[in-house]
Amino acid sequence: MSPKRFITGAACQQADFSAPFSASIVKAHVAPLTAPPRGFSALLAALAMIGPFSIDTYLPAFPAMSASLGASQVEVQQTLTAFMVPFAFMMLWHGALSDALGRRKVILVGLAVYALSSLFCVFATRIEYLWIGRALQGISCGVGMVVSRAIVRDLLDGPAAQRLMARISIMFAIAPAIAPIIGGWIHAYFDWHGIFVFMALFGAALWLATLLWLPETLSPDKRQSLHPVHLWHAYVSVFSHGEFMRLSASMTLNFNAMFLYVLSAPVFLIQHLGISPQGFGWLFGPGVGGMVIGSFLSGQLAGRLSPRRTIALGCIVMSLAAAANLAMNLLMPARLPWAILPFPFYNIGMAMAMPSMQLLALDLFPEKRGLASSCQGVVQTATNALTAAVLAPLLWATPLTLAFGMAGFLALGLIVFAIALWYYRAPA
Repeated sequence: MSPKRFITGAACQQADFSAPFSASIVKAHVAPLTAPPRGFSALLAALAMIGPFSIDTYLPAFPAMSASLGASQVEVQQTLTAFMVPFAFMMLWHGALSDALGRRKVILVGLAVYALSSLFCVFATRIEYLWIGRALQGISCGVGMVVSRAIVRDLLDGPAAQRLMARISIMFAIAPAIAPIIGGWIHAYFDWHGIFVFMALFGAALWLATLLWLPETLSPDKRQSLHPVHLWHAYVSVFSHGEFMRLSASMTLNFNAMFLYVLSAPVFLIQHLGISPQGFGWLFGPGVGGMVIGSFLSGQLAGRLSPRRTIALGCIVMSLAAAANLAMNLLMPARLPWAILPFPFYNIGMAMAMPSMQLLALDLFPEKRGLASSCQGVVQTATNALTAAVLAPLLWATPLTLAFGMAGFLALGLIVFAIALWYYRAPA
């Protein structure tokens, strides 16, 4: 990864290439690129993977955690809510802080807090202590997801940005598949405490990688103010923007249709399908395969189809998959492999549509991409937290109710997206 690729014109003469890579970048003006440096998408994807790893890795250990901590299944389920509520709240601030202080510094602080809070969870002896540790994880781990999206738009425009987002999505999609598998085997050999040791080590490794290899992509002359009045007006301008909110809501609902099954995985897989805690790959393996294929197709379609047509194609695939899932649950009992079959196809459609939808929303605020990315994350995470706390426990009673939940979320997402397209006006 050469720092010169980030610097153009006179700024290249001002940069000190004898200094560390990231320090050299901070001193230079960042210019849009036609392609990202080699390995850069892998680092951004790894940063965005912290969220899925924090949610999915410990799912196979729910029954053991319940027995170890003397907690009910619902109380263990609430560790997801304890994580997601502060996760959603801090989404408001990660992007704004990175707009003001720089992307790299905010990521480093967030990763340090995440690693320490994961160690706190290791030593939890009561469910209440685990709730606290999970809340601390939620406060810190959203920084990777939020700031990485802003970094993409700092560096790239148009089809190049869509390709990088799709490339990140391919690697990001691996996390939900491998996280519960890793968690299941860690639990088998080291009990559930070892899962949080793994999270702490993952956070520490990413902190070191960020320190060594992540450049600062927001030049000082583009920094935003943290003055309360300025922030208030900025947040109001984003959250009151109809097109932005409709696009964000549509993305959230489409994602939540799939995420409902992730949250319900311990019940859906272990109770309804009779799979062991080490068999979570039945759901997450095909799911990640679908996301990889969909993200690859999104990258291939960049520059060939307009973002709207790419999104429309993805919506068609999602609709067919959700309809097939509902039909199969109406006509036959849930059994392997048929109960899993619709998920990879749904994820193909979702991964095709998501990069273009994210970019359409961020392009509405070119001067406040970090803050806009934060607001985008808040909408998604708040909905996910509501689903974890209320909707998933209500819908996981039978596979049929879960299928209705998926179809319902998708139907709402498509309606909101149709309204968003009707009014959408991107700035020049």
